[in-house]
Amino acid sequence: MAIPSEWDLTGKKAIITADSRGWTPYLAGALAEAGADVAVAGSEASDMAEGVAAVESHGRRGAAIETDLTDAASVEAMAAGALGELGGVDILVNNATAEFGKRFERITEDEWERFMDFSVKSVFLACRAVGGLMLERGGGRIVNIGSALSQRGLWNSVAVCAAQGAIHQMTSSLALEWGRQGIRVNGIGAGWMSTKEPSEDDLRELLVRYLPSRRKGHPNDLAALLVYLSSDACDFVTGQTFFIDGGALAHA
Repeated sequence: MAIPSEWDLTGKKAIITADSRGWTPYLAGALAEAGADVAVAGSEASDMAEGVAAVESHGRRGAAIETDLTDAASVEAMAAGALGELGGVDILVNNATAEFGKRFERITEDEWERFMDFSVKSVFLACRAVGGLMLERGGGRIVNIGSALSQRGLWNSVAVCAAQGAIHQMTSSLALEWGRQGIRVNGIGAGWMSTKEPSEDDLRELLVRYLPSRRKGHPNDLAALLVYLSSDACDFVTGQTFFIDGGALAHA
């Protein structure tokens, strides 16, 4: 991916949270390709190791920091560890989320709490811990990777839609709260994504036929926007969530 000079992240230090969807290597790799050193935070079961490998493949420094993203003490330790490993923190990408689908009346209280902890509480904890470091140094960039389901409902997805709505509002409100301290907070609302190679069978899938793009997205489709929102070039952009969804929201 060609990097415009004003989007150059050389010398920047980033943290990205990892989950098990397989997106982390592409997003962490994009930050590294633009010049950033990147710490990847997540569990052993996440794609943290693949994310670090992607960073190092671009000749940048990568660090894996095993973290329970739902635990305040673990996230605080992660922020301090990233600061020590990288020598600073300029960028936070809240990428980690959980996938969950179930009819609302069948969701148990425990399922709701565990899902909300990983999808929403993790964003709160990371923003609080890493944002504190940014406040001390006088600026930074936070990018929350969310979903177009913050703007539309979907059956079997009440929990997911509620979580995405919370992240959307957190993005807007935090941008207002920290804007005068030089911290820009934005979001990317992803559509239906897949890390698999497209095939002829995909064209017959009902969801693909529904999308104006006639294909599912790939995490690489988010990469250029992520780099821009992480760069100094986006200084006049904050509190926004940009939807990359193949036109799905145009149906709403």
